[in-house]
Amino acid sequence: MYTARSRAQVNVTTPAEGKGPDTSVRDVMTEDVKYCYEDDETEDVARNMADIQVRRLPVLTRDKRLVGIISLGDMAVSDGSGRVGEAVAGISQPGGQHSQTG
Repeated sequence: MYTARSRAQVNVTTPAEGKGPDTSVRDVMTEDVKYCYEDDETEDVARNMADIQVRRLPVLTRDKRLVGIISLGDMAVSDGSGRVGEAVAGISQPGGQHSQTG
């Protein structure tokens, strides 16, 4: 998956590090893309987002066709269980998949 974070990585990388404006998407994209299915329960998706510390997930059909992207903001609009707040707390902990340390 190629995100704004991927683009920022290219923008802040110096030519001496081997990446610049001509860098291919493949060189900066997230390879092990996490996703959810369109028929998953939002509570389960929010819990998963907290566990893997991401704010958005691609949404797939069971045939693995991309049909959209779900964000914590999307779920917050309809959240009555408080799961989105728990997911935000989990995502805000240091050390997730997209940690910017080390």
